[in-house]
Amino acid sequence: MLFPRDLAIPFPVETGPETMMLIRTYVAASAIEGVGMFAAEPIRKGASIWRLNPDFDRLIPMDEYEAAPQPLKELLDRYAYPSPDRPGFMVYEVDNGRFMNHSATPNTDFSQYGGATATRDIAAGEEITCDYGEFFEDFERLHLATA
Repeated sequence: MLFPRDLAIPFPVETGPETMMLIRTYVAASAIEGVGMFAAEPIRKGASIWRLNPDFDRLIPMDEYEAAPQPLKELLDRYAYPSPDRPGFMVYEVDNGRFMNHSATPNTDFSQYGGATATRDIAAGEEITCDYGEFFEDFERLHLATA
């Protein structure tokens, strides 16, 4: 298994309680796609793992997205998602949450906007996944269009 120190990733890779991720995580190579977010310590079923924090979740107006330079738009296309409660805005997470990959059988529950929990015990070193459809209504349509 690769650990953050083994990868040449030019961004912070560990998070702690001061960020929106309420668990310690790191970014590493993922069997799902590219890189993913992994548990740095064991997580118990039912544990709160994330909560919305305006200091770490940036709301970007769609008109600013549309006017952005192409490299920035490409970054947001990959790592941002439509705000479930603020039409006309995208959410860009600045912590490791932006590297969480989609799974049809995730180990987290994001169905309640503003927070997430572990749906089962998650081992240290295990990739943390979510169902993008829980907070991005058109995920499947977009995914099929860009696949």
